[in-house]
Amino acid sequence: MQTEQAYKDIAPRLRGLRDALDLSVADLAAKTGVDAELIRTYEAGETEIPLGFLMKVAHCCNVDLTVLISGLEPHLHGYSLVRRGEGLTVERRRDYDYKSLAYRFSGRKMEPFLITVPPKAPQEMTQVSHSGQEFVHVLEGRLELRLGDEALALEPGDSLYFDSQTPHALRGLDGHPAVFLDVIL
Repeated sequence: MQTEQAYKDIAPRLRGLRDALDLSVADLAAKTGVDAELIRTYEAGETEIPLGFLMKVAHCCNVDLTVLISGLEPHLHGYSLVRRGEGLTVERRRDYDYKSLAYRFSGRKMEPFLITVPPKAPQEMTQVSHSGQEFVHVLEGRLELRLGDEALALEPGDSLYFDSQTPHALRGLDGHPAVFLDVIL
């Protein structure tokens, strides 16, 4: 699935959820703290839908994030085993490869992802922010994680916990991708 197609696949699920709950765009905007016009662009599939927004919608509408991302309903309650190389590919950012590691588990309190970010020039980094907290643990390569104006270089085995409302951006260093575990609460 192409990244642009992912927006078009998620958009009708987002709109359908809002309609099923009999919420207006203004109602959803009030619940999520996101501008109504921006929600309309998300629902039209015109722009990337940030994971932070999808997490807010899932939380305030009492649905699982997996439903919004993939249209699948998680069904496991005791545990969910995801073998190496598996995981639900979340095609939401052109420059990152996300794999959801708990997409089958129902009622998750956190969202764990295996993320690969390519190397890029500093001026190509795009900062994002969203509600919650985030934990990053580097597995392979070197990762630059920019928090606001501060650039941190993380090596394999390094970890960082931060407030996700702080604008942040990522890139692989030394001409190689970086692979890390990312847990969002």
